[in-house]
Amino acid sequence: MDYKKSKAPVNTVTRNIMDLCDETGNIYESVAIIAKRANQISVEIKQELNKKLAEFASYNDSLEEVFENREQIEISRYYEKLPKPILLATQEFVDGNIYWRDPAKDTVNNEN
Repeated sequence: MDYKKSKAPVNTVTRNIMDLCDETGNIYESVAIIAKRANQISVEIKQELNKKLAEFASYNDSLEEVFENREQIEISRYYEKLPKPILLATQEFVDGNIYWRDPAKDTVNNEN
């Protein structure tokens, strides 16, 4: 996923708590859903960054030789400018782009 094209803000934004708990009915459940999605996004971004930086890995044991690679610097800057994973996850939740379910509620509903 291209997170740069996301509508998520780069800085923190004050949000109405009631808007966040509209879908779940519980602010704590909404925060838990957002936190889990933020962890998923963080892992995806980290794997993507490590994959791109692995191309520049040097397997020399020499500490004297440190190379500045322009492409590597540009990749690092790109990832630094991305919105934080929690902001991306919150925007996805507000937009209704996160699929979630509560297994405890599903079993209660299926038994009745």
